[in-house]
Amino acid sequence: MSKYDLIVIGGGPAGYVGAIRAAQLGKRVVCVEKERAGGTCLNWGCIPTKSLLRNAELYSLMQNHADEFGFSFDNLSYDWSKVISRSRKVSDRLAGGIEFLFKKNKVDYVLGTGQILEPGKVQVTDSSGQKNVLESEHILVATGCKTRAFPDLQFNGRSVVGSSEAMIMEKQPEDIVIIGAGAIGIEFAYFFNAFGTKVTIVEMMPNILPVEDREVSAELEKSFKKSGIEILSSTKVIGTRDLGDRIEIDVEKEGLAPSTIGAEVALIAIGVEPVLPADFDLELNRGYIVTDDKYQTNVPGIYAVGDIIGPPWLAHVASFEATQCVNGLFNGTQPKKVETFPGCTYCQPQVASVGLTEQGAEEKSLSFKIGKFPYQASGKAQAAGETEGFIKLLIGEPHGEILGAHIIGSEATELIAELGLAIESELTYEEIENTIHAHPTLSEMVHEAVGASTGHAVHI
Repeated sequence: MSKYDLIVIGGGPAGYVGAIRAAQLGKRVVCVEKERAGGTCLNWGCIPTKSLLRNAELYSLMQNHADEFGFSFDNLSYDWSKVISRSRKVSDRLAGGIEFLFKKNKVDYVLGTGQILEPGKVQVTDSSGQKNVLESEHILVATGCKTRAFPDLQFNGRSVVGSSEAMIMEKQPEDIVIIGAGAIGIEFAYFFNAFGTKVTIVEMMPNILPVEDREVSAELEKSFKKSGIEILSSTKVIGTRDLGDRIEIDVEKEGLAPSTIGAEVALIAIGVEPVLPADFDLELNRGYIVTDDKYQTNVPGIYAVGDIIGPPWLAHVASFEATQCVNGLFNGTQPKKVETFPGCTYCQPQVASVGLTEQGAEEKSLSFKIGKFPYQASGKAQAAGETEGFIKLLIGEPHGEILGAHIIGSEATELIAELGLAIESELTYEEIENTIHAHPTLSEMVHEAVGASTGHAVHI
């Protein structure tokens, strides 16, 4: 039995960040990971999908807009296997980087499945079945989530896949049905469509990206339809059939008679479900671990952070929670709970948001005004050939604080950071307006959107 100051179960963005932070505070730490450092995000989620999306973006740009930039090709083509292998190489490099960081910070890294036997004891079972018990007064659970299966349409890694299988398909499908239009479904829809696969999205809610501002969702839907993606919103799946080499799905769109759609592959993107590392009773809410204001579970000495404690299921939120929890444990600070956080979808055009949506502000009966600025009016966007989209800001009244920010367009996921800082720092629109933004940049649009809320925007 090995004794530690902290045992971390899970090596994803919550687990490895929490382990390294505890080691930085001088603690003896072990991180137990079932597969590979980096977890789902680095190995099967955030990072490899962005590699695939970059390939899709470049191919789409050259295929559809080369002439605008003065380029021409005799035979523009792509190698599907290289597209996929590049994504895997990126993940492998970064996973190796985290293993290096473990060594650098003297974090013990153990491959195996961690199971909490009782408070203070974690059993690790390696791939050969050998078991080892680790001991600590403090256990941090960061086991995350896995893809939620669709009832009556089980994953088979071939014709019915989740996001992990979708990013390593040996053969590009001719057509694909994506069930679920959250960030994962939307990113894969863009990726496959860019390379010529016929894509159909089925979403039971009225809008794609249902958590985003409705105006942004509508703009993205318009863009996707223009690129040839079929979108069935307000549509329920009422029946499924796996025919081996093809999937048939019966759908019912609100107000219409049921119909059947088919595809070579069905990608299930309806959400995630928790991965629990204990057989004894931890207090749960809809399957997710309940924690207090210090991220402690109902069992003293056992803490939980990241996806395992419920939404939002975001890597940057998981890392924040892990750092807050560990600082509270070993540095004597009061941990902060997540309040404001950015959400990003990396299709083209990109979507990013922070704070309240317009509908959310209305539901809270808040008084606000809107500042909006189109990419079309940005000199930098025109120069880059990226004129699709807009920035939309919700500004509270009478004090002028930023209630929410919503961006659809080029580099939206980079631009959102300034607005997250503005909300966290309780900046007013005047303080943003009085900050000089470099010209020509896309970030100037933030300045212009603030000005638009009072009729001061110069370029619209």
